[in-house]
Amino acid sequence: MIAIVTNNSYPTDMKKISSFDLLDFMPYLLNQAAETASRAFSDTYRKKYGMLQTEWRVVFHLGRYGDMTAKDICDRARIHKTKVSRAVYALEEKRFLSRQTLSNDRRHEVLSLTDQGARVYNDLYRQAQDFDSELTAEFSADDMAKMRKMLIKIAELDHPTE
Repeated sequence: MIAIVTNNSYPTDMKKISSFDLLDFMPYLLNQAAETASRAFSDTYRKKYGMLQTEWRVVFHLGRYGDMTAKDICDRARIHKTKVSRAVYALEEKRFLSRQTLSNDRRHEVLSLTDQGARVYNDLYRQAQDFDSELTAEFSADDMAKMRKMLIKIAELDHPTE
């Protein structure tokens, strides 16, 4: 069982200023759920491999989809290019990835996981699967299928951006 600890306490006796309740606001709820789950999983890659969240996401994309440019990762993961650039530099320093300049466009580089980076990806991939199973253990298979379908629709992941 995953223990998700928060220091959030929501007083119920506060005087309501309006009828709008932030706790019912879908973007707020989605953000809180994502932050809580992400923070709980971040210990896995942070403690073992010294990686930050964007570094983990870059490793995940290279491990899952193969060699890519930084721009490809930015577009697919919806991460700002500055963050990806910093993550690429840090991962190269850790020897988790390598860069190869494209012969037809020297402004771009293809990023690849090194053997060490591939081992890190494989380890974290297994741990992510276990984490996901624990996180969703209290939900029925039907509830999970519905939730995944709704989240994909909200995030427009079924219609990739151009």
